[in-house]
Amino acid sequence: MMDTTEPVISIRDLRVRRGRIAVLHGLTLSVPRGQVVGLLGPSGCGKTTLMRSIVGVQDVAGGEVTVLGGPAGSADLRHRVGYVTQAESVYDDLTVRQNLAYFCRVLGAPRSDVDRVIAQTDLGGNSGQLVNSLSGGQRSRVSLAAALLGSPELLVLDEPTVGLDPVLRVNLWKLFHELARAGTSLLVSSHVMDEATRCDRLLLMREGEILADETPDGLLAATGARDAEEAFLTLIARHPPEVSDGGNS
Repeated sequence: MMDTTEPVISIRDLRVRRGRIAVLHGLTLSVPRGQVVGLLGPSGCGKTTLMRSIVGVQDVAGGEVTVLGGPAGSADLRHRVGYVTQAESVYDDLTVRQNLAYFCRVLGAPRSDVDRVIAQTDLGGNSGQLVNSLSGGQRSRVSLAAALLGSPELLVLDEPTVGLDPVLRVNLWKLFHELARAGTSLLVSSHVMDEATRCDRLLLMREGEILADETPDGLLAATGARDAEEAFLTLIARHPPEVSDGGNS
């Protein structure tokens, strides 16, 4: 039986390069279980590269990434980790329900999961539509629904609220916290600083480095800032960037 006090993600000295360009600079961090952890930072700071490293699809130059007690990308993690990329990962020429039924079979998840995730992502009115007829926000929800199949222990969500209207964004964050209360751990990236207050814990990232690993309240107390954006700017002033050999993504 796995120790529930063990971090869901543990990273030590993670380094990623793209050719001669350093993308991640020896990151060391951990993500606690059963929480919604926000990975926030401007576009191009390395959030996607870090997430790809966690799910085991990124070539790394060095360091260790442990997920749910095993090496990132291990075969036995395939059904325990749900990953939603920025690009939709569903089939345009299938309906919402057909997509989910297909991925359900691939994962070996119960058939009842299809109705469950359709309800969770508020896609009931669109379940019979072809994905190519949906709006961008609806397509993103189909990708999220597919990631929820099989009730993964860890969800890694790369910018899941981009392009969504404010009401749907609020509803999705409510869903994230419902999942966390039920025992799922979530790592959610965003470049929108006002989403920081919706997280249990924050990782603030800039230019391939972690500037802060704190609770939202702890971050404000440590910086004396009024909000997350001001806190981020304060941290940048305290940690001016070193001269580097390239950018991040």
